[in-house]
Amino acid sequence: VFLGNGPSGICLSYLLSGYTPYFKRDSLHPHPILQRKLEEAPDVSILDQDLEYLSEGLEGRSHSPVALLFDTLQRPDTDFGGTAESVLTWWHETYRAIPHLVLGRNAPGGAWHSIEGSMVTLSRGEWMGLPGLLFKDWLKQKRRGLRNNRATAKDIAQYYQHYVMKKGLQKNFRCGTVVTSVRKVSAESISNHGQKDLQENSDSLWNINEKNTEVFQVDGFFKTVKGDKESFSIYAENVVLATGTYDSPTWLGVKGENLSYVHHQLSALEEAVKDNSIGITSDPVLIVGAGLTAADAILFAHHCNIPVIHVFRRRVSDPGLIFNQLPKMMYPEYHKVHQMMKEQSADCAGPYECYVSFPEHHVLSFGKDKKCIFQDKNGYQKVYKISMALVLTGSNPNLSFLPNNGIDLAMDSDQPVNSKRNPIDVDPFTYECTQEKGLYALGPLAGDNFVRFVQGGALAVASSLLKKANKNPP
Repeated sequence: VFLGNGPSGICLSYLLSGYTPYFKRDSLHPHPILQRKLEEAPDVSILDQDLEYLSEGLEGRSHSPVALLFDTLQRPDTDFGGTAESVLTWWHETYRAIPHLVLGRNAPGGAWHSIEGSMVTLSRGEWMGLPGLLFKDWLKQKRRGLRNNRATAKDIAQYYQHYVMKKGLQKNFRCGTVVTSVRKVSAESISNHGQKDLQENSDSLWNINEKNTEVFQVDGFFKTVKGDKESFSIYAENVVLATGTYDSPTWLGVKGENLSYVHHQLSALEEAVKDNSIGITSDPVLIVGAGLTAADAILFAHHCNIPVIHVFRRRVSDPGLIFNQLPKMMYPEYHKVHQMMKEQSADCAGPYECYVSFPEHHVLSFGKDKKCIFQDKNGYQKVYKISMALVLTGSNPNLSFLPNNGIDLAMDSDQPVNSKRNPIDVDPFTYECTQEKGLYALGPLAGDNFVRFVQGGALAVASSLLKKANKNPP
């Protein structure tokens, strides 16, 4: 059972449906050592090879060796601006398929359906694609091109839905489901009970292996066409967590943050503009945070001529600031925000109207009178009257369905799971949780935050599950 039907879950479903990657004969990978390794066993699927051996020595923009491996096999020289073809060829070997269910709240594509459709992706469009169907080829069918090599969130969401249909994966997907609990139970206690699962047919999906003394019980409900909730329980030997990290926006934890004018999602600003509750003549909108979501909010407000006060903790020149890591040519709009942050602080007026930045400041409180107090690094306080506040400082996964909110599974088991600071502790070559055998974590939960790199995790999980099911040829 997979929990989450975003890119991680879709890619893993593809790999477990019998789609098997092999090294394409006569292809040449620009990495000579990897090329030599691939030539050693051209008739053995990548899934059946030693992933640790293949990925040894690879370097790139991910900390995961398997993520780098799968990425470089599909896009050999993409980081150098090249367009070399994948060195993989895919065979559909149905006898290797492993029965599975992919449970998700939305349509296939996960959180991509919740993002404002016109938003442009941070990653290049071709990096958003999944195995066996190039994103740019799909876009061509729609007679569209990529803007500045990037795609809109709406395109991405539609592409993932199309991918599931095109690859015949839809029979494994159950949308509109909410999982409320995942826990280990003894196999004996359920062996006498017929399980009620989400299959249309009456055949049980899972054959409980008698050698396993414990299995996972997954409880939840799904929404029927009439809008009713119907509960279910599924028993599985393996569960994959792929629920992403967009569930719970981070709060500052300051006084007044629960007041009605304080919001934690960009959509609140879009709604307020749409229903004319704020406009050019309003008091400024306060935007807190210095990540890409905060930048998107600033760009949106700037486009609508809405005045903005921008508060963030870091220095503008801090190398950890995302803007200092993005190429200017590829991300002109984010470069513009960064310029505004530098040139238009409260201390010196700049060329940009309706915007003022407060670097190295933090919010102390929100008042009922819509007055916000913030403080600089020297302890000086400032008070501003605002129309609304957007706290856009990141988000955390919601793992309330796991015992102790999944904290025991994290790298630091004293702190909540966080995709950037405290991901789930997994084996780097199987993505199985080190603290709970049979439980796997993928994507942001395991620290992989870009679509191009979550696919390596799916490769690792599929390889591990195939070994367990003994469906790997000798």
